[in-house]
Amino acid sequence: MEVKTIKDVDEETWREFKAIAAKNNVRMSSLLRIMIKEFEKNSKNFWNEILNGEKLMNDKEAEEMKILTIRLRKELI
Repeated sequence: MEVKTIKDVDEETWREFKAIAAKNNVRMSSLLRIMIKEFEKNSKNFWNEILNGEKLMNDKEAEEMKILTIRLRKELI
C-alpha cells in the first residue's frame, strides 16, 4: 500500500472525513473515490442543464437584450 499526502487539510475537515467514512463503514480511500465520482457527475449534470436546458427567454427577447447591451457598452467607452 502506498501512502499519499493531501496538503493543507485542517484538523476539523480531516476529523469529519474520518467520521463520515466510519459512519458509513467504508475505508477512507473508498469514500474519497466515491466523493470524486459524485463531484464529477454533479458537475456534468449542472453544465448539461445550463447548456441544454429550457431557454429562459425567447429569441426575440435575447436579441433585444443583445442590442441593449451593445448600446450600454458604447456609452461606457
